[in-house]
Amino acid sequence: LLCPCLIYGAYIFLPFDAPLLPTVSARLVYTLRCATFATFPIVLGMIVSGISRLCSSALEPFGELHREVEIHRTYVSQSVHLFILYFFNMAVLATYLPQELLKLIPLLTGLFAISRLIFWMSYAIGRSFRAFGFSMTFLPLLAMLLWNLYGMFVLEPENLLS
Repeated sequence: LLCPCLIYGAYIFLPFDAPLLPTVSARLVYTLRCATFATFPIVLGMIVSGISRLCSSALEPFGELHREVEIHRTYVSQSVHLFILYFFNMAVLATYLPQELLKLIPLLTGLFAISRLIFWMSYAIGRSFRAFGFSMTFLPLLAMLLWNLYGMFVLEPENLLS
């Protein structure tokens, strides 16, 4: 329930609009530019993972990892997988959205980045706390996927393969 409320509140109250994007290629470039900001938590996780691996007391570099190192490695791996899903869903979503709703692209990007950071912090606290951050990442992805399928099969079935 929190994700739709956050997106709606940000859509209404944040004072910016998406630029005029009349072509599909312009929308895809806009989506690509927004998606670069969603990589910030992943790059930060890679840096912290490397630092924690250097600072761990493991004598064998390919041996068993400590919990501190494993947390960051797992976070980066899961974040990369979710980012790939996020990016492809966002690219398809940008082609179906009307111009006045393109403001959702940077808002969903911000939600993805913030939710990955929340997941990372809660995962470091304890594995039982990570469900909140994961649901803030996964449920908007699921909503985008359902909207994309609806747009492809119901709104524009004649353009499905073109």
